Amino acid sequence: MSSDIDALFERTRAEDRAALVGYLPAGFPTKELSIKAIEAMVEGGVDLVEVGLPYSDPVMDGPVIQAAAEQALAAGSRTTDVFDVVRASAAAGAPTVVMSYWNPVDRYGVDRFSADLAAAGGSGLITPDLIPDEAAEWIAASNAHDLDRIFLVAPSSTDDRLAMTVDAASGFVYATAVMGVTGAREQTSSLGEELVARVRSVSGKPVGVGLGVSNGQQAHEIAAYADAVIVGSALVRCLLEAADESSGLDAIRALAQDLRKGVERN
Repeated sequence: MSSDIDALFERTRAEDRAALVGYLPAGFPTKELSIKAIEAMVEGGVDLVEVGLPYSDPVMDGPVIQAAAEQALAAGSRTTDVFDVVRASAAAGAPTVVMSYWNPVDRYGVDRFSADLAAAGGSGLITPDLIPDEAAEWIAASNAHDLDRIFLVAPSSTDDRLAMTVDAASGFVYATAVMGVTGAREQTSSLGEELVARVRSVSGKPVGVGLGVSNGQQAHEIAAYADAVIVGSALVRCLLEAADESSGLDAIRALAQDLRKGVERN
């Protein structure tokens, strides 16, 4: 069955551009402001939203996203709040997925989490620390609730591991183009193009490249070879460094507009 994410990539391919994927944590700095920030991101041109589930042990996240998660948790953000944010994001007109470490999903209950995510209008789940061969419960739940499974591949993935991961994924494959933790970088990694080519050698599924994009020029470089450009830390920083709510939302909208221009291929 075709999902909202499948339809999005059909559209962006027809428009000869990459999709723009934007990440923000739920509840950062408050639930209400995280919803406003996502709405600003979508107004600015983000095609697909990743809602982060704040977690107390974010081993793969860089300092910007860690700081945001800490603020969200300090403000009392809970897993149930994530579904409220997903509902608002989907209502803003963008397919919406949750990005979460596996522990909170497991603790909530895999089928219950999947049912609540689908009921909120969510399209799928990104699981950065879950590998397909340990994901039987999630695969069953995602099939039961028509959710896309977005798994990660990295430059260090062996050919066998990459092929198995891509085969288990749906919606798109998340290619982490740099080794190490997340965060905006001065230059995009040269590993991204090679990794996308490896995925394409085993599948026609869309490939999104993340970790490190902070401006439209970098987005344009990645859009030349990827199906989606994923941006997280740079958007989060707009809120972290803002003097007030209004300027933070303006900064997110402006960055999204710059990135959206960047994902055009002409």
